[in-house]
Amino acid sequence: MWVTADGGIRQELRADGRYDEARGNRPSAYTGRYTVTGSHLHYVDDSGFTATGEVREGVLYHEHLVLRREEERRT
Repeated sequence: MWVTADGGIRQELRADGRYDEARGNRPSAYTGRYTVTGSHLHYVDDSGFTATGEVREGVLYHEHLVLRREEERRT
């Protein structure tokens, strides 16, 4: 699980190539599929819009969001 510093956005990148993003108290606010090429992620939401992300030094930069693995955020 990838999480913003305030915990308001939580993104699960599943092993089957699907993602599920919760926002605040809205579970599954965004869902879709993703692919990974090197450190680059390409998202295609179930509604059709696309987005990108990149993992650098253990941090996921997804469009304007900065997410860390949930266990790292707690320490």
